[in-house]
Amino acid sequence: MKHLIRSAAFLGVAAVALTLTACSGGDDAAEGDAAVAATDAQAEITYAIWDENQKPAIDQNIKDFNKTYPNIKVTVDLTPYQQYFTKLQTQGESRTLPDVFWMNGPNVQLYAANDLLEPITGLTDSGEIDPSKYPDALNQLYTFDGTQYGVPKDFDTVALWYNKALFKQAGVDLPTDDWTWDEFKAAAGEISDKLSDKGVYGVVTELNGGGQSSYYDSILQAGGHVISDDGTTSGYDDPASIEGLQLWADLIADGASPNVQQLSDTKPNVWFNSGKAAMFWSGNWSVGEMKDSPNKDDFGIVRLPKGPEQRATVIHGLANVVAADSEHQEAANAFLAYLGSEEAQRTQAEMGVANPAYTGTQQAFVDSVPSFGIQVFLDSADEMSFPYPISQNTAAWNALENELLPQAFSGERPVEEVAKELADSMNEELAKE
Repeated sequence: MKHLIRSAAFLGVAAVALTLTACSGGDDAAEGDAAVAATDAQAEITYAIWDENQKPAIDQNIKDFNKTYPNIKVTVDLTPYQQYFTKLQTQGESRTLPDVFWMNGPNVQLYAANDLLEPITGLTDSGEIDPSKYPDALNQLYTFDGTQYGVPKDFDTVALWYNKALFKQAGVDLPTDDWTWDEFKAAAGEISDKLSDKGVYGVVTELNGGGQSSYYDSILQAGGHVISDDGTTSGYDDPASIEGLQLWADLIADGASPNVQQLSDTKPNVWFNSGKAAMFWSGNWSVGEMKDSPNKDDFGIVRLPKGPEQRATVIHGLANVVAADSEHQEAANAFLAYLGSEEAQRTQAEMGVANPAYTGTQQAFVDSVPSFGIQVFLDSADEMSFPYPISQNTAAWNALENELLPQAFSGERPVEEVAKELADSMNEELAKE
């Protein structure tokens, strides 16, 4: 599987200039007993997340956890993703992080290096957590300087969602797993032309604030790369990477996609969910929302189209972590261990909110909405996945992406010019790590 990787692998890093020091760190990370609270322990802990669609499953997880730990109160702190890591940064600087919280690949090295995360070593040594139950790629992703800090929660890939009714209205053949860029672009343009009087576009995706479901994939499909394998140099000035960016600039220029401002004013998932876009590049994290859509019976999923060089999708997975300075360490450890259990992750799967990391529970996620064809996300992980691009201070150059790339996608500046400026600036940031 291509996602067996060095230290990377779902969701982009926050577009903020972190003031946490990107130091080597880790030396002070104690690998203590990491004791788990007794079942009669009393405590109040906070669990920070960013996805409202997953809250029902989390509420069920807490209810089930309380069957064993009735006196540990877990309060969910829900912050939208756009503000999540900004808030977390502030809490990290003041050492007031939530007891348990979601962590992603782009940020884990920075928080671990600053001794803000509690290692899970004690929990694995005691058997409370068994890393062999999760994909090795995810264990590696949340390991820094030889110490693992996160318990894998889920993993995701990106695929092509489509609306059968809109394809039918436009008289365009439905997408297939064998589609190429040319077929994809032709369909997007034709649908936009034929259904423009209804305000329908051919395709939408996230271009503001992260490339996981869009340009990271198209860059790979064109044979390019975002960052070198050793994490030291940018790949944005690679001609193949520029070709991957050009795809989205062309779709917008041709009217096949809403422009950058429109995608900022109305999020891509809203365009697709409301029947105003025929196709949507997105990951399996969208299942929870789409299964409740009024248009859900019209939705299907196929693999992303093949680019000039190959098929590709980035792969990533979230983890649950415990704050090193939690005042309720044992209660937090108990909840962390439960969240990593087969029961908790199967609940996520059966409620259709996430593709769980725990081996053997993924089929429940596939079966949660049979009509969608969710299996494509698992197949893509096996057949065409590449690690999510990160470095020790990913946020620094993610901020540059979010500043510069909209200028290319909007047509304000040539894609090649923007890409080369981004590469130069990104290299400067990488040299500081």
